[in-house]
Parts: sequence; structure tokens; C-alpha cells
Amino acid sequence: MASDCPDPSVLDNRIRDGYFYAYSTRIRLGDDLCQIPVYQSVNLVDWGLVGEAFPDETCPSWEPDGVLWAPDINYIDGKYVLYYAMGVWGDHDRSASGVAVSDSPTGPFEDKGMLVSMSNTGVGNSIDPNYFEDTDGRKYLYWGSLRKADDVEKGRKSGIFVVELSGDGLSIKSGSEPVKVAGDRMEGAYVHKRGKYYYLFASEGTCCEGDKSTYHIVVGRSKSPLGPFVSHTGMSMIVGDDGLYDEVILTRDSGDVFCGPGHNAEIVTDDKGHDWMTYHAYWKDNGYKGRCMNMDRVFWTRSGWPYFKDGVPSKTTEAPLFKRK
Repeated sequence: MASDCPDPSVLDNRIRDGYFYAYSTRIRLGDDLCQIPVYQSVNLVDWGLVGEAFPDETCPSWEPDGVLWAPDINYIDGKYVLYYAMGVWGDHDRSASGVAVSDSPTGPFEDKGMLVSMSNTGVGNSIDPNYFEDTDGRKYLYWGSLRKADDVEKGRKSGIFVVELSGDGLSIKSGSEPVKVAGDRMEGAYVHKRGKYYYLFASEGTCCEGDKSTYHIVVGRSKSPLGPFVSHTGMSMIVGDDGLYDEVILTRDSGDVFCGPGHNAEIVTDDKGHDWMTYHAYWKDNGYKGRCMNMDRVFWTRSGWPYFKDGVPSKTTEAPLFKRK
């Protein structure tokens, strides 16, 4: 998608209405702010704007000075459930995540309020929520972000955490405590299960500085949704400021055609059995204006590690195959 589509999340809704839906951080359309735009596609390639998660007065207001970003869309027990970040940029005490529900993927969504924040979890900058439902029906929320210089002084936890959710996915399960699964340099969590392993994808670096952005995607795996998540060399995803995590799978290309690839969306499997992942990146051909939504095929090694061809965003690639039903 050549227009601004930061922090994408993709829902495969074909079994219900034949479409894919993509949601992104709020964008400006002319003179208006679109709060969590909703796009529709039949093939993951061609997209059209079809809605807004929170039109007009429906926008969440539990953080009066907050803005919306980093949505995560899911279908849970007959409802479309949208997790989202809301906060004041740079204020780790006032940046949190909430949840909303709708009967339609195009909205409008009814806000159910704040879900995780500094106040109820001790995790500063409680943003970038990601929902994961295991094969046993247990539901989890992964969230969290980069460390701030005064986090230790202020008593904030930082990094990516996971907590078990209630059966409807709308609240923290009673008695569940946050577990740290990735380090202070990471954000934008996404968990995918394949075979016996849980894969945690995350982003490191700076997200939002155009061609100066250093965002890149890393991955680790575990035999438990609670971790520990490690690289193929055994390095823990919980790493400190003394070094970067070593399982980098996607970064900027040498010609800077695409810079700052990161904050990936869900993996979608096409009718050939090929896996595809969308993510955002700055694009040289539009002057690095806004973060476009890119898509590339995910490959897997024999030992079960995901990778992208050449480890950089592709300039041209095959398209996924989906047969219309």
C-alpha cells in the first residue's frame, strides 16, 4: 500500500465474508484525522478504505490527551475485537492499551476501556498490544515497548510482557501476573504458533524518522507462550543495553529503497500453503512520506526458523494466491 499505513494489523475474514481487512495507526485524510482506518482486500495486494474503527464521538476518551495507534484486530467468539494503544507520545505513565468490540469488521467499535497500563501492571509505555489464542483456548495479551531513561528511577518495568486474559478476551484473568518475554529495546510484539513452537516477532530500533529510521524485525521461539524466547544460537530475547539481539530477519536494503521495516502484522497462509507477512516501511519513491504497508513471503528453514529472502524488503515479488469462493 503506497499510502500511509503505519503499524498494520491484518484479519483473514474470508470464511465469513470473503475479505481480508487491514487496520492501522490513525492517519490524516485531507483535513480530517481517521481514527484507526479500515481497509478491505480480496488478495492482500489491492486495498480500499472502507471504514473507520472509531468515527466521530465513538473515539475512546479514557486518556483525554491521548491519541490512537498500533491496532490489533481479532475475531473472538462471534465478535470483532480490536486492541489498540492510546497515550501521550513520550509519556510512559500515560500510554496504555485498550479494547473495543464490534459486530462488523468495518466498525464502528464500542470501546470497553483501558486494559493494560502502568497503573495496573507496572509496565511503562504499555502500548502495541497483540492478542494470541492458544490451541487449548487460553487467551493471552502481549504488549510493551522501549525503555525510557528514567524508567528505573520511576519504578517502571519496560520491554515486552505477556498476561493471560479472561475467556472473552476483554480483561486480565483474575490472578494472572505479567511475565517479561523480551527486552527493553523491543516493541511491536506478534506471536505465531507453528508446530510445537511459539514464535515471537518484535521490532528494534527507531520507528518514525523517515530514511533515518533503524527499525528492523527480530524473532525468537519457545515451547511455551510464556517463554523463554530465544534465537537459534540460544540468545534470550530479554537482552539489555549491552548488546542487540542477534536473530534479525528483516532490515533496510543497501540502497535505502525501503527504510525502517518493522511492526509486522499477522502471518497469512495462501492457497498454495505459502506464508505472507505485512509490515510497514518508509519508501524512497514517495520521498519517505509516511510508512507504507509492505508484504513479503515468509520462508522457513528445515529446523523451523522463519526468514525473508535476502533479509530485506523485496522490490518485486510473486503475489499470494487466493481462490475466490
